[in-house]
Amino acid sequence: MTGTAALVSTSMAYGQRTAKTPIVGFLVAGTQASHGAWVAAFVERLSKLGWTDGRNVKIEYRWAAGDVRQTTEFAAEFVQRKVDVIVTSAYGVVAAKQATSSIPIVFAAYGDAVANGIVESLARPGGNVTGLSIQPRELSSKRLELVRDIIPSVRHFTALFNTNYSGVTQEVIGIRAACAKLNIEANIVEIQTADDIDAAMATLIGQTDALYVYSEPLTNANKSRIIKAATAAKIPTIFGFREFVDAGGLISYGANFVDLFARAAEFTDKILRGATPADMPIQQPVKFDLIINLKSAKALGLNVSETFLSRADEVIE
Repeated sequence: MTGTAALVSTSMAYGQRTAKTPIVGFLVAGTQASHGAWVAAFVERLSKLGWTDGRNVKIEYRWAAGDVRQTTEFAAEFVQRKVDVIVTSAYGVVAAKQATSSIPIVFAAYGDAVANGIVESLARPGGNVTGLSIQPRELSSKRLELVRDIIPSVRHFTALFNTNYSGVTQEVIGIRAACAKLNIEANIVEIQTADDIDAAMATLIGQTDALYVYSEPLTNANKSRIIKAATAAKIPTIFGFREFVDAGGLISYGANFVDLFARAAEFTDKILRGATPADMPIQQPVKFDLIINLKSAKALGLNVSETFLSRADEVIE
């Protein structure tokens, strides 16, 4: 529980400094298990930039575990507390944006922020939001090509999406376009809560050649359940980041989230020193990882070529 002194901190107008210890409200979209390593990367980079939690900055954490209602409530709480900056990702960006137009918001990872109306442009965001965009639609073709490289016979491709997350729209468009280009049937399966997962996975048994799971807080928090069901049904899986592969999934390809969250600390540092989010360009990922779990491949009866393995940034055996 925070102390009284921390609670009375008031938010700063852009360009102003506060005489009291600034508060960073970290609205974590997932859980400590799913997002802990990423959050730690943020804290470590922020410390190297001169901000040490408990000394000259206070970081308050709220773990939303992929729950949309909880995320919205946490965003409102941070606004009520008048924190100096909100750091978040995924649906937390939408919730924070809806909760305040004055407190600076830094997103460590979000989809197409322009298409989803979060910022005006990548070069000049405008408003109170800035951060790092993962541009998910642009990665759809690459992920599908990777699946086809391992499973040349793929004809039916399923994508599992949490429709409560606004970022899925561009991803769905990308998946459908990529499948059409390769003459592969696209099947979109929708979920909204953790309770939907088992039923959704049951519909895929014997009905798909591969499964792509859109990586966001709900699926991340429930990755073990999804992977267990896919493994039992002998369905090869591909994901957006490596933590799913560490948990037993087959392949992941996407931005390195540890790097993204660390870079979010650089935005936070500048804002704490008086920078204006409206003038801070949205940045893109610079590190992408291809991870494959060879143990999972063998369990699925897949023979992965040496050529493919040589392309991987890491092979889990």
